[in-house]
Amino acid sequence: QVQLVESGGGLVQAGGSLRLSCAASGRTFSGDAMGWFRQAPGKDREFIARIYWGNGRTYYADSVKGRFTISRDIAENTGYLQMNSLKPEDTAVYFCAAAKGSWALDRVSRYDIWGQGTQVIVSS
Repeated sequence: QVQLVESGGGLVQAGGSLRLSCAASGRTFSGDAMGWFRQAPGKDREFIARIYWGNGRTYYADSVKGRFTISRDIAENTGYLQMNSLKPEDTAVYFCAAAKGSWALDRVSRYDIWGQGTQVIVSS
């Protein structure tokens, strides 16, 4: 069974940066896309970004566009989310996930495999 494991979360000051990693373990990443989502306390899980694993095409939510960059290293079987210019409202648990197909990939329901999440706290 393929598992996704996030890492790289932590506590940073507003304006700082973090790079999150999403490593596929057990087997190679087998989805068509990797997505990143976040969930703040009391709120629904929110789409952040996705990348097509094969061609590297990316898409971002407006809330993070220009600040976050999604990427993947096929050889390392790992996806990344580089987060710059962090704001207190970015505070959340961040999840990576895998999906098949190439439609509606901003929807939580399209993803079949999820990581356990990593906490990001941005202080002001």
